[in-house]
Amino acid sequence: MKKILIADDEPDIVKIVQFRLKGQGYEVIIAVNGQEALDMAGKVNPDLILLDVSMPFLKGDEVCQKIKADEALKHIPVLLMTASTRIANEESVLQLGAQGFILKPFETEEFLETVGKFLK
Repeated sequence: MKKILIADDEPDIVKIVQFRLKGQGYEVIIAVNGQEALDMAGKVNPDLILLDVSMPFLKGDEVCQKIKADEALKHIPVLLMTASTRIANEESVLQLGAQGFILKPFETEEFLETVGKFLK
């Protein structure tokens, strides 16, 4: 079973994402802020990390950069989740070290398709 770490400080978003991913058979691990996401990534070694860009303690882009700088974690694909069109483009995301992004609000089909691409 593929493990996905979700880091988002919005409980409603977490519930929706968790529900959709569990419905597809994924194991879901939740972090409520950037520092917790960074700590958990090292402990659970997920197959994919979904990071909200705007979180307390450490923002998603900062967490992504730290993950990609860590030899033990840098192989894990990271998708940034954001409502900001400033970040939601391939060039910005790649500069941060992420493999892609999910623009909020998202359609379920598109969300699951994007996630699935990184878990093959």
